[in-house]
Amino acid sequence: MMRRKRRSSVDKEEPLSTAAKPKKGRSAGRQAKEAVAVETNESVFAVFVRKAGVTLKHDAQSNEIAVDQVVFQKRIQQQLQRSPQFPAIIQEFITGMEAHMENPDTLRVCLLPCVPQTSDGHISSFQESLLRMLLGVEMLQTLIINILLEKVPEFMLDSTGDGGLSFPRMIINQLKWLDRILDAKGLSLKLMELVSVAPVEVQRDVITSLPEILDDSQHNDVGRELNCLLMERTQLTVPILDALSSLNLSSSLLTEVRTAVMATMAAVQLEDLPVVVKFILHSVSSSDAYEVVCSLRKNLQLEQCVLPAALQASQTLLKTKRAAVSAAAAAAAASSSQDSISLVLDGIKSAVRFQKTIAEAWLKAIESVEEEEEHKVIDLLVLFILHSTNANQSRRGAERMVKLKVRSGLIQEPLLQRTFRDYVQVLRGYFSSILALAQSLLRSPDPGLVAFGGHMYRCSFTAFDSYCQQEVVGSLVTHVCSGAGGEVDMALELLCGLVTEKPSEMALYAVFVKGILDYMDNLTSQQIRKLFQLLSRLAFGQQQQGSHIQDDMHIVIRKQLSSTVPKYKRIGIIGAVMIIGSMGARSEGTDSQHGSLSQETLRQVTALMELVKSSSESSPEAAALYYDELANLIWSSTLDPQVQEMMGSRVLDDFQEDFVVDLGPDITGSFLLPPRVMYNLDDDESQGGIAINLLPLLAKDTQSRGDELTHDKKLLKRVSPLCLSPFFRLLRLCEEKRHQGDLEEIDALLGCPLILADMDVVEKVESLSKAERDFLCALLFHAINWFREVVNAFCTQTETEMKMKVMTRLQNITYLQTLLEKALAETPGFVPPVSNFDGESSDRLALSSAVPALKPKKDGAGKKRKAAARRSSEGSSQPAEAAEADETQQEHPEKEKDKDVSPGVSLSVFRPFFRELDLEVLSVLQSGLLSRSLLDSELHTKVREEVLLGPAELVFLLEDLLHKLEFRLTAAPTKRAPFLKTRADRSIGFSHLQQRSSKDIASYCVQLLPALCTHLENCHNHFQALLSKNDGCVDAAAADLQEHRLMSASYQLLLQVLNTVFSWSGFSQPGHRNLLKKALGVLAERLKEGDADLTLEQFVKHSVEYLLNFRSTMPSLNTALCLSQLLSTVAERGGNAAAHRDQTASLARHFLSQVWVTASGERERGNKFNEALHALLTIYLEQVDDILKVVEEIAGEGISELLNVSKDESSASWPTLNRQTFLVFYKVLLAELEKAVRKIPAGKSSDDSEAQSEKLLTWNLAVRDFHILVNLVKVFDSRSVLNVCLKYGRLFLESFLKLGMPLLDYSFKRHKEDVQSLLKTFQLSTRQLHHMCGHSKIRQDTSLTNHVPALKKSLELFLYRVKAMLALNNCQEAFWMGNLKNRNLKGEEILSQRSQDSDEDEDEEEGEGLPLPQQLSDDEADKSDSEATKKTNGGDEDESADDSE
Repeated sequence: MMRRKRRSSVDKEEPLSTAAKPKKGRSAGRQAKEAVAVETNESVFAVFVRKAGVTLKHDAQSNEIAVDQVVFQKRIQQQLQRSPQFPAIIQEFITGMEAHMENPDTLRVCLLPCVPQTSDGHISSFQESLLRMLLGVEMLQTLIINILLEKVPEFMLDSTGDGGLSFPRMIINQLKWLDRILDAKGLSLKLMELVSVAPVEVQRDVITSLPEILDDSQHNDVGRELNCLLMERTQLTVPILDALSSLNLSSSLLTEVRTAVMATMAAVQLEDLPVVVKFILHSVSSSDAYEVVCSLRKNLQLEQCVLPAALQASQTLLKTKRAAVSAAAAAAAASSSQDSISLVLDGIKSAVRFQKTIAEAWLKAIESVEEEEEHKVIDLLVLFILHSTNANQSRRGAERMVKLKVRSGLIQEPLLQRTFRDYVQVLRGYFSSILALAQSLLRSPDPGLVAFGGHMYRCSFTAFDSYCQQEVVGSLVTHVCSGAGGEVDMALELLCGLVTEKPSEMALYAVFVKGILDYMDNLTSQQIRKLFQLLSRLAFGQQQQGSHIQDDMHIVIRKQLSSTVPKYKRIGIIGAVMIIGSMGARSEGTDSQHGSLSQETLRQVTALMELVKSSSESSPEAAALYYDELANLIWSSTLDPQVQEMMGSRVLDDFQEDFVVDLGPDITGSFLLPPRVMYNLDDDESQGGIAINLLPLLAKDTQSRGDELTHDKKLLKRVSPLCLSPFFRLLRLCEEKRHQGDLEEIDALLGCPLILADMDVVEKVESLSKAERDFLCALLFHAINWFREVVNAFCTQTETEMKMKVMTRLQNITYLQTLLEKALAETPGFVPPVSNFDGESSDRLALSSAVPALKPKKDGAGKKRKAAARRSSEGSSQPAEAAEADETQQEHPEKEKDKDVSPGVSLSVFRPFFRELDLEVLSVLQSGLLSRSLLDSELHTKVREEVLLGPAELVFLLEDLLHKLEFRLTAAPTKRAPFLKTRADRSIGFSHLQQRSSKDIASYCVQLLPALCTHLENCHNHFQALLSKNDGCVDAAAADLQEHRLMSASYQLLLQVLNTVFSWSGFSQPGHRNLLKKALGVLAERLKEGDADLTLEQFVKHSVEYLLNFRSTMPSLNTALCLSQLLSTVAERGGNAAAHRDQTASLARHFLSQVWVTASGERERGNKFNEALHALLTIYLEQVDDILKVVEEIAGEGISELLNVSKDESSASWPTLNRQTFLVFYKVLLAELEKAVRKIPAGKSSDDSEAQSEKLLTWNLAVRDFHILVNLVKVFDSRSVLNVCLKYGRLFLESFLKLGMPLLDYSFKRHKEDVQSLLKTFQLSTRQLHHMCGHSKIRQDTSLTNHVPALKKSLELFLYRVKAMLALNNCQEAFWMGNLKNRNLKGEEILSQRSQDSDEDEDEEEGEGLPLPQQLSDDEADKSDSEATKKTNGGDEDESADDSE
């Protein structure tokens, strides 16, 4: 259409241009023209151009054009063609043009666009330059191109001509977008020659213009030359890549170019890098995306782009005196590098946004990195990019990848910190993605992910601007208000950290944080403590940046303290104590003796303390919480000396006044039980001694509570025994702080007696009234808690006498616990006094814990050995020099020794009602062992030599240690509480432990390991001696029964403790690798000393060898299970668990082949034994190499032996297998068999014959094992066995359909006999499953019939899947159907369903009428199945494995 229009315009204009002239002959016209040229000395060029409609200008003015450029080109062409001198006239024309352009000014005019001469509608407003129009004349094009390219070298060295225009660039521009190029190849050659000799600026112009100049036919040739040029001159990288991006290159050449570019990436300038990356990703196809992205990731060294600049800036600052100029230059350089990296990432972002294959390739490339050191900053940046794209798939993929990498420890905090440190400007653009990822990670149940999310928040707050900081704080506040445990803890931890590190910035957002006060109902006491800690630091810290919220804080605290609801009063006390801590904190650099607080601040602190004290006086629970919180404050923070001194002096006076009395000749007053002074450890029994006034206080408190209920009035102050232990803890910590750990001022409290009741009443507790029994139990609880706090206080003292007293107090605790167990057994419904005051409300806690005591007989049965053993311990280890009261205490165990052990309750239910033991108490495990040599050398008395850690105390300490480790080192999944249901607070009794990090606790346990190993060896030696004494029998004499039980408990607890320590997830983090090596080194050194430089794997090897030495002395199956689990855990720590699989399997097999008897000589049995057996058998089957062989061995040999022995006997080869444990074996065998077949690879069409044979053989073995197990229900037909068989039978069948049938599809033709045999064997099993379905319906047992529909569905699927397999292999004729009769387990036809034969669903049978293999199982000859076998063999009627009604 355009061509036609142009022609028409030419046709129209020609008459106009010629009409004004008289018509002449052609020859006359020519003569006239030549004459004119001669007359005026004008060149042919000038004449022709003028005649064609362009007026040439010589005075730097633009040439004027009077006609359309198409008309001009046509006229020039006509004039040349009509000239008599044609074709010589062309050269003359060109010569004239050259002469005209000799002058640079004239050349510039010819290169610039012409201006219209007139403004009529026939000429467009924009016209091309004269030379560009002449290039459109085909007969002149090549010549003019040559002239123009020859002109370029004349101006190459001039950067710009007059007017700032570059002649080379203007000349090159003439060649762009020509309608047609006659000599495309020649032009490309000339341009490349020009590039080879031109300076860089001209080269850039030429190369960049190539795609707009060249014909498509030349693209590949020019691409090759540019590729070679790229290797030689890296400064031309950007223009070459720009050109290559626009050229239409072949895929092979593109790959070659891309490889070359990738190789030169390291040498590319930073500012050129975005173009390089853009080209690489632009040229990617879906087939090579992964390979290209991997290579790009490997070569893209962003770290090198940033660090040298920073290093250079720092060096510049050091060397020059003009620091300000240098700093500005450094900042500019850093900003420039950040801009370049931003452009690189923008290139990646556009690529992943518009090409799905590139996004997937990046994810795959990052996933393929398997070493932490190999991960680079670009990985994190790309994950942020992928998350920021709108595509849901990329966002989810990035989030999944971050979680995967963090969970596996491959992306860790140092990489994140490096990214934020060096690329802050770049990351700012992806802030929303970083925030969304951090939110997702913080909500994860995985502690490792939560911690990494916290690092992301911290880095974002530190690195970004105020808007981002506000968003971070807002997001953290949202996390805190969510109420989800781990999420809240980490968010509060982060806010506390930010307040400490960036107080002035956080002060701006104090109002946001204060908003959490409205959501405190969902927070635990520990979280409330954290919240008030950070708010009080903001409001009352030394700088007081957040002083604007001080008034709000005071209002909240006063409101909560004045509340009558215990929960809110508790919040008020915790908050007030935190404010006291912030206001009274010691400022840095203050002298330790003299405080620096102003009088006004000291007055405020004093006033607040008085306010809390007066608010809590009326409630013992509130007062006790106040003392506990103050003690916690003193322990965890450094207070100003003035505050500390004031607090310490008051506490000491008040404690003496409230709880300590002087010993008199007798104790006056009437009490429910007769009082008696007991447990005095001090030698002087003079009347001047002191005692803890426990029984009178408890009696008075009980009476006061009764008066309150009667008179409905509150007493202003009440000294309650509830406050005894908290107050003493506060006193002890005050003294420690004031005297740098010396407790000489209060050491009398360690040995002073208590006023208690005569403990003979425990023997006749059943004859006491309910009030007396309740009083006795409460008294025992208070006494035990007092001793626990005493042990907490003095356990770190180094004097020998102190150590001995601490051990005696431990013995007092274990003895009193045995009395308490007996008392509680006779006091159903007793509500113990609260001892941990920062947990749930005491009413709810007491109610929940009083319930188990109502059924003492059932709960206490398992605890009797512990109770009796503790009694036994008291008799042997109580020191003879103790006070007279202790002699009475020692008589009780002696009396009990000859009696049957009476049942008691389990004190583990009442654990929340005992005071928490500090972690330092566990140091007794070490000092107890070391004290023997100390005592022998310093105090040579036989009585003192025996004061060692007894078995009962060892069990007591190990139980506490295990509880602590399970709470802190075992990660509990963070689950949200169900709606309208309160969640049991598992943190009660661990308040002090929560304030230590899990790493600190793990480190402390590693220090304890040598002592634990020594105890472990002592237990081993004890049982070794017992075995040798009894000729290998573990049956102990009756006199040693309690000791045997205690030592068994110690043995098991020690193994559990070690297993919990080594199971700590923190050991998998690289930062804790040295701690793990140290822990393994302790075990290894017990075997071989002196090898400290071993590898981790060698340490694991020696540790496993050490643990295997204990295999011969396991007293019970539960202990054996603990050893097996510990061995498995330690083996996994080496990173090569497979290396120790044989040892673990061998150990488990050894235990499974052992007869387990109790201390009294009876066989072990019961639910706990069965649970341990289940776990041990599972470990064995998971660790063996060939599970199918082992399953066949147990099912074929072990169970066959069981069938041939009497009811109470066991299998010969598997002594743990008897009729009582058959269900355990059966369930584990079926479950592990089903798990094993799921690991068999699915069949593929690409598999060769050998691979198919191997898989078929595996399936044959599995199906045979399954057949044996299913057939066992004919003998063991109990409901539980049927339930297990139906459940796992369906799962096995589903696995076979999913993984086995594809294999049969592809291997049927090659291995016809094997496939046929496998299906016939499997048919026998499915038939039996069908019979079981019928049996379940007859019995109408819902627990069984629940499995039937899903199983029937799978059986039908199997039918049609076999039919499809035969059809696929063109063997449809080998398949037919028949009706399967419903039978019961014995094979008898179910008569009630005969009439429904016509409605039966069709079932299948595969094969070709061949007889079934008779050798598969002995059960084939079973009478119940004989009819079916005959029919199948005869081919009359085919019964199949399944049927559905």
